[in-house]
Amino acid sequence: MENETNLPEEETILTLTDENGNDVDFEYLDCMTYRDKEYLVLLPAREESTEIVILEVEPVDEENENYLAVEDEAVLDAVYALFKEKYKDILNFAE
Repeated sequence: MENETNLPEEETILTLTDENGNDVDFEYLDCMTYRDKEYLVLLPAREESTEIVILEVEPVDEENENYLAVEDEAVLDAVYALFKEKYKDILNFAE
């Protein structure tokens, strides 16, 4: 994914803890809604990777939420398609 024009200048970095207890930084790209669930679209912040990460948002209470790995390929494909459609005029997506 190459940035053709600039996304908003303000970069938001989220630090999440993986299943091994390691903190991992991600650049927040967007939050997409698919089938009444929210999904975070993230980019690893400290790697040269251009592969995005999609996590399901699971509300815990008014102030807290968990982020779950999405195992269903159909859901991943659908959320990614929504993301690509929304940013088709801003980002250049490599297939």
